[in-house]
Amino acid sequence: MAEQLVYIDGNFVPRSKASVSVFDHGFLYGDGVFEGIRAYNGYVFKLKEHIDRLYASARTIMLNIPMTKEELSKAVVETLKKNSLKDAYVRLIVTRGEGDLGLDPRKCKKPSVIIIAGSIALLPKEVCEKGIRTIISWVRRDPVDGTSHEVKSLNYLNSILAKLDANAYNADEAILLTPNGYVCEGTAENIFLVKNGEILTPPTYTGALPGITRQVIIEIAEKNGFKIREKLITVHELLNADEIFFTGTGAEIIPVVEVNGRTIGDGKPGKITRLIREEFQKYTTDPSNGVPIL
Repeated sequence: MAEQLVYIDGNFVPRSKASVSVFDHGFLYGDGVFEGIRAYNGYVFKLKEHIDRLYASARTIMLNIPMTKEELSKAVVETLKKNSLKDAYVRLIVTRGEGDLGLDPRKCKKPSVIIIAGSIALLPKEVCEKGIRTIISWVRRDPVDGTSHEVKSLNYLNSILAKLDANAYNADEAILLTPNGYVCEGTAENIFLVKNGEILTPPTYTGALPGITRQVIIEIAEKNGFKIREKLITVHELLNADEIFFTGTGAEIIPVVEVNGRTIGDGKPGKITRLIREEFQKYTTDPSNGVPIL
C-alpha cells in the first residue's frame, strides 16, 4: 500500500516525513484555523461551505490565507486524488506560520497550509448505532467575547478538558453549557433535542459552532415537515427530552440515550433521530451537494 501523502504548502509529502517547524505558532500557541471535511462516493461534501467558513474564521483572527478559495478547493480535491480516496475525512489546516518564541503574530512571515486526507471515527460504529452515554461537563464553553467556538481555531483545550471529564466518568461524550448555564454543544458536535415532535437546537450566538452538518439537518427536518426551533435550552429541558442527537462532520449523526445517568426516551435511538439519519445518508450521496473528485 502506498504511503499516505500530505499536502504542505504546495508540496505532497509522505506521511512519515510530513512536519512543521517547532517554531510554527500553530504548534506553539494554537494560532490557526481548520476545517474537517467529508468526501462521500467520489464527491467532497459541502466543500464551498467549508472553505467559506475557514476564511470567515481566518478573518476573525486576522490570518491571511495565502491562497484563493478556488486554489484551496482544488488543493483539497488534489489531495484526495493523490491518495486515491473517494470516501474520506479531510483535515484542512492553516497555521500562523513559523515565528519565534514570542507571542507576536507579526513575527510569523507566512501562514502554512496543510491538508490531510484519511479517515476518522470519533466512536466505534456499534456504539453510535445503539446511542451514546453522555455527561454534562463542569467545563463551560468559552464565552463569545473570548475564544468562542464560532471560530474553528486550533485552540481546542476547552473541548479537550470536557472530553477528559467524560473519560473520567466512563461516558462516551460530554455536553458543554454556556457561561450562563444553557446547553451549548458537545465537545466537537452540535446538539439537537426532540420534544413532543418539535426539534430544538441552541442558537449559534451562544458560542456554538455554526455547523455545516447542523444546517443540513435543519434543512432535512423542515423538508420532512418537522417544526424546528432555535432557542436557549436549559438543563431541565435537556434531561426531559424525548430524543437527543449530536451532529457534525466527524460525528455525522449520533443518538444520545443517556445524560448524567438519566435515560433519554426509552433508552434507544428515537424514531425522529433514525429518520434524520436515514435522510442525511441520502443527502450525502446526492452529487449536487458536493464537488467531484475527478
